[in-house]
Amino acid sequence: MILFLASRPVVAAPPVVRPAAPVRRRSLLRPYRQLFAAPGALSFTLAALVARLPGSMLGVSTVLMIALSRDSYALAGAVSATGVAVTAVCSPLLGRLVDRYGQAKVAVPAAGVFVLGAAAMLLCVHYRAPDWALFLCAAGSSGVPGIGAMTRARWAVIHRDDTALRHTANSFEQVVDEVCFMVGPALAMVLCTAVFPEAGLLTGAVLLTAGTLAFAAQRATEPPPHPRDGSGRAASPLRAGGVRVVLATFLATGAVFGSMEVATVATVESYGDGSASGAVLALQAGGSCVAGLVFGALPVRGSAMGRFVAGVAAMAVAMLPLLAADGLGPLAALLFVAGMATAPTMITGMTLVQRLVPTGQLNEGMTTVYTGLLVGISAGAATGGWAVEQLGTGTAYAAPAAAAALALAIALTGALVGARRPR
Repeated sequence: MILFLASRPVVAAPPVVRPAAPVRRRSLLRPYRQLFAAPGALSFTLAALVARLPGSMLGVSTVLMIALSRDSYALAGAVSATGVAVTAVCSPLLGRLVDRYGQAKVAVPAAGVFVLGAAAMLLCVHYRAPDWALFLCAAGSSGVPGIGAMTRARWAVIHRDDTALRHTANSFEQVVDEVCFMVGPALAMVLCTAVFPEAGLLTGAVLLTAGTLAFAAQRATEPPPHPRDGSGRAASPLRAGGVRVVLATFLATGAVFGSMEVATVATVESYGDGSASGAVLALQAGGSCVAGLVFGALPVRGSAMGRFVAGVAAMAVAMLPLLAADGLGPLAALLFVAGMATAPTMITGMTLVQRLVPTGQLNEGMTTVYTGLLVGISAGAATGGWAVEQLGTGTAYAAPAAAAALALAIALTGALVGARRPR
């Protein structure tokens, strides 16, 4: 029996077939759920949204209010330009104070100063004060706290050890900016034209005050201040070469946005449907929103400077087809695609600033480069208006295309110089 068993061939047991593990797909919403899992994140984000919306309302509200009450767009534009110029000077200084003393201690008084200036503007317009008084009020109401920079600073501190979530946070903040710039101007236009001329500025002042107070009350997520130690004044964030590259690029990028808005309005009017310009511009911002949400959910690859140059290059390339647009439908589609290059560029630019600037100068650094963007928008709008008047609507998009090419040249030069600089 034993010999019989020993002579039988040994049959191997069949292999155990285990079911393949399901392939887990990366959800686009998962990074955003992780982002808002931090305690207090949703609270300060909602409060900041209320405070940030008026930022896109104030310029339109001021122009419409003065133009409707004084029947002069020239005066309205000059007063608005004065406000932008003063804001360009004050915003970095306010950012420096925020870094030194804390967000709540600076944002609340700054909002109070703004409210006083806005109230004076409303009274001067209502009681028909001299024109020079309007310029003084515009200067006095320009100290708007940089809530957008403050929210980005909070995310940077909360997720200081997680590069991926900081990338998602910057992406989300860019989407919020785009939503505000879609909703704010339209809301201001409705209030000023359908209610009364002062309604836009009045509503903006109320929202900014309420939002700032609610934001400042969220103390648990406020970054700690970084007071100076008496050893001397801290160096400017612009001492970092990369920050100067971002600032110069944002100046040219702002010129793209400002001139493109003028070009779009003029081109749509040349098609005989000027009322559609708002919707077409909203499509451009919508493209940026979609790209920002997707970009924020994707893993971070490559260097920040490389991604920044790629974003600016995509923006420059996306401008070229606009020169050949020959109808409202093609123009709307091309603007949607062009908008998709905006968000990655802005997101990566802010990421670069956060990496290059010390923690104690985050607000000042981000406010400085964002102010450069606003100055570029104003300059671009003026240049775009001149180009439309002198060259006609047929070449209206030549100005934003040229500004985008300039932005790409600046970014490329900065990247090459930085790569060759000894470390």
